Amino acid sequence: MMHDNVSRMKSARIGAFTAPLLISILIVFFMGLWGLRVSGITFSNLGEFSISNKSLRRELRDALHVFNSPQLKNSGYYSIQRMLAAKRISTILIKDGQKASAARFLSSLADEHDDYEAWYLFAAGAIYESMDSSPIARIFYERILKNLPDMTIDGQSIHRISLIKLLEGDSPPEKKAHWYGEFIRRFPEAEEVGPYHFLLAKEYEKLGLWPQAIEEYRQFLPFFGVSVPGYPDAHDYARKMVEFNDSPKDWTYPDLNDLVARIRKAIAARSASELRKYMSKAGFFAMSWYKEGGEESNSNVLFNFSNFMTRGPIYVAPALDPSFNESEAFLRTSGWTGLIPVWYLCFQKVNFPADPNVHGNWEWAGIYFGEKMQ
Repeated sequence: MMHDNVSRMKSARIGAFTAPLLISILIVFFMGLWGLRVSGITFSNLGEFSISNKSLRRELRDALHVFNSPQLKNSGYYSIQRMLAAKRISTILIKDGQKASAARFLSSLADEHDDYEAWYLFAAGAIYESMDSSPIARIFYERILKNLPDMTIDGQSIHRISLIKLLEGDSPPEKKAHWYGEFIRRFPEAEEVGPYHFLLAKEYEKLGLWPQAIEEYRQFLPFFGVSVPGYPDAHDYARKMVEFNDSPKDWTYPDLNDLVARIRKAIAARSASELRKYMSKAGFFAMSWYKEGGEESNSNVLFNFSNFMTRGPIYVAPALDPSFNESEAFLRTSGWTGLIPVWYLCFQKVNFPADPNVHGNWEWAGIYFGEKMQ
């Protein structure tokens, strides 16, 4: 059953908070240093540098001194001083157009396993992303998550950002399901959690893990007001999946003609109770053709059909509308009491692979009021 209490109302801005952090890293790399030439660098031994700008040569010499100073290595400040020097050296390489060298340099520093190992890998990943080399960047993000403790940069968790960056890319559903679950477990108060419940459910669908998918849709339902990128009808879809799962599913029929014949008979008998029996119990809608989306859709529509059958006979078209296709069909009816006497009954194929006994059956999904749009 759908949760009744709304736990939070948030707008999902997946990944939006990562931009300031990535920008801040790249600003450090691109800031300041200009008119510079670098050559002859190896990552085990930085060796000789040729720099055209004399005023910058001293700065580079100071940075190299940090790497080579025995006194600093024995002090409590070596790790941070080394990291700051690495920023300066990386800036020089990037200003010289050597982004790949800067990324390799930073990743090589992670091999010494100091307090800033996660930062070196993350910064290297950020540079690779700026080079449109996301697959390489993802290798670093995964390494951070698997092997290193979390740390914060500018108040942001590196693990959190790494998970978001991994989830933005193309990866097998097994991996994405693991990462979504990991994010939800570790960062339950994050604004991405609501949409991630839905997206995790979609990954479970791909894996055929339907009980897990239904549970994630159920967890998503209380997050009213959030949007899920790429899924404008996420709430309607999740609600129907949960309601369908929890229902007896006894209103579906393998044969569309059988279902239509039963409804014809109920209308001819003016039996409101029979009509209610054939309505979908999961997401039944009643709406105008002229409304976009599901703004009038309501799974709790409880028609008292007898109130609409007081003006004489209800006419039912002898055949389905010509727009009939493999997944949807319409039946025109007229003579209903009220402002709009013409109703089109909408029949849809059930899309519910979680239950092979009903998947592919037909249901009376809803009603469109008025003449059909051409």
